[in-house]
Amino acid sequence: MKTVITYGTFDLLHVGHIRLLKRARSLGDKLIVGLSTDAFNAKKGKNAIFSYDARREILMALRLVDDVFAEEDWEQKRRDIRQHNAQILAMGDDWAGKFDELSDITEVVYLPRTEAVSTTEIKTVISKITEEKLQTLDRAIEHIAKISKELR
Repeated sequence: MKTVITYGTFDLLHVGHIRLLKRARSLGDKLIVGLSTDAFNAKKGKNAIFSYDARREILMALRLVDDVFAEEDWEQKRRDIRQHNAQILAMGDDWAGKFDELSDITEVVYLPRTEAVSTTEIKTVISKITEEKLQTLDRAIEHIAKISKELR
């Protein structure tokens, strides 16, 4: 049985995440995911929308994923690979070269990312929608205030 290990935050699960997990799973018989904890994301300067527990529950519901464990720091990968007897470390190609030092204990594979989709872009779109709605509300309030003054 060939075990594949990968890591990520997997916030706002989207098609890019699913495709990465599919590609990783296709490399072996078992896929395990090191899921960044909320505290580790904070250290990385990331702010996940969903909590670690919610993101873990979502990943565990996917038939692609066999197990999920907590990723709490950058240094644990070597220990995790050994502990889970992972024959392959699969990461998105945005990490190309970053984990090559682990090739002495496992095969390191960098998988292509899905173009034109990312959690950061999704969060940006959501925030713009919110900003636009706030601006629309501000204009409406100003308009109502103007009408109210005219009626006095």
